[in-house]
Amino acid sequence: MVMEFFSLEQMQELAQEYGYWAVFVGIALENTGIPLPGETITVIGGFLAGSGELNYWWVLVSAISGAVIGDNCGYWLGRIGGWSLFVKFARIFRLEETQLAIAKHKFNENAGKAIFFGRFVTLLRIFAGPIAGITEMNYGKFLFFNFTGATVWASVIVTLSYFVGRIIPLPDLVALIAKFGLFGLLVVGIWLGVTFLIKYYQQRKSFNN
Repeated sequence: MVMEFFSLEQMQELAQEYGYWAVFVGIALENTGIPLPGETITVIGGFLAGSGELNYWWVLVSAISGAVIGDNCGYWLGRIGGWSLFVKFARIFRLEETQLAIAKHKFNENAGKAIFFGRFVTLLRIFAGPIAGITEMNYGKFLFFNFTGATVWASVIVTLSYFVGRIIPLPDLVALIAKFGLFGLLVVGIWLGVTFLIKYYQQRKSFNN
């Protein structure tokens, strides 16, 4: 949940006024690559379903469809002209296209996992779709992991909000789920760091030999 343009109270009012459309549009925009609090509005939707203001199943369908469509939009935004723009931007940091091609290959090796599990990770949920498009991930593979990941993520978030929201206040619920997303980001960061160090020392060892 990045760049909270609206207060929690304002987002709750939006969800109460526009219902399922608020959930659908919120998560669709976030998954397109726009840093809006789509997950928060989904949590609110589940919370309102738990209090009887919305229907659980319609909230779930709205969240899944919004996540799938949003990620598809992000994918094609990244795919159409994304790689050339990415290369130009990377040159600012003195990164050669050959280096980027290697990074692209590494992403594609783990692309399915990144799309599926990225749903549960802060920031990665926002940029996974555009990155998949930029690296030209196979579209059929993307569709599969996009749909399955969206279904599992929405089911977990909406169901958790539906039941836990009956026990704890909405602000505490939002904060709790946000911590899970940040924890996921920390785990991914550590994993990438360890992987980089292992490969660095392996290359250094082979060079010395």
